Amino acid sequence: MPFDRIPVIDLADIKSSDTNLRHALAKQVRNACINVGFFYVKNHGISEDVISETVNMSAQFFNLPSESKMKVDNKQTTNFKGYAPLRDRNKNGKRSGRLHEAFQFGWEVIEKETEEVRGEEMDGVMTGANIWPTDVPNFREAMLRYYHAGVQLGKLLLPIFALALELPEDYFADKTRNSAAMMSILHYPPQTGDDIDDPFIGIGSHTDFECFTILWQQPGLQALQVLNSDDKWIDVPPREGTLVINIGDQLARWTNDVFKSTVHRALNYKGVRRYSIPLFFGTDYNVKLEPIPTCVSSTRPPKYDVVTAGEHVKSKLQALYGKKSQ
Repeated sequence: MPFDRIPVIDLADIKSSDTNLRHALAKQVRNACINVGFFYVKNHGISEDVISETVNMSAQFFNLPSESKMKVDNKQTTNFKGYAPLRDRNKNGKRSGRLHEAFQFGWEVIEKETEEVRGEEMDGVMTGANIWPTDVPNFREAMLRYYHAGVQLGKLLLPIFALALELPEDYFADKTRNSAAMMSILHYPPQTGDDIDDPFIGIGSHTDFECFTILWQQPGLQALQVLNSDDKWIDVPPREGTLVINIGDQLARWTNDVFKSTVHRALNYKGVRRYSIPLFFGTDYNVKLEPIPTCVSSTRPPKYDVVTAGEHVKSKLQALYGKKSQ
């Protein structure tokens, strides 16, 4: 049946010692992942102070002159980290772009003096240092505080996803020792009009490409929509105290399409600025995306070639931003 709403799931029991409560939560997650591919979560554990600080720093960064932001242009890197200006991304193979600007980064410890050994699996195709602007004081620290809170939430969700797939709760533990999460802050400039076929809409129809996305949306501003099986666009309005979780291509591929990576878009036609914060949570980059055992059978044979998570992510980013030299 086509869905007409996005479920809300309470994570209050995610750390419960009661197995029955965790299984009940996993059942809700399974239903959402199979039937919708999107769900809200409340009691998610990321504090409002951390969110507010990140949004404030995002606004300060995007308000900088273009020449300041271009000092950290992501074309300087081979791992797609840094700033992506307006209309910088590909759409259907053309450089028509999308009407938002972004800043993207990955794992880094907050305290620069702290050394952390991440292991040989961090030598994959998508690893490498972040680049940071110097024009906004404390920008790096604020971004990383949210990033680490989001990664912690992602790791709390993994045992629930495992139960939802009828696997042991620790199934993903050895595959996510080193966070492969990428985080973006996004700014959509004011836009008006009714033409949803405008090639410069906020973000056109797409799916995400890591395991799952943890998304903060600006309160009071409807923009996000998801496409159901009747090709009907369903609004995903911001809900107070919630984040949005959606399944990405990596987990859909890993689950042999048992879990849905659902097409979605963002239309910012309210005539005001919009900010959002997606954190794309994935596995270690060296993990082979072989079909999960509970998702393969004689009637559901494997659908995809086996690739590493890092190769999968890099190929998707190359398609999005254009091939970069190594």
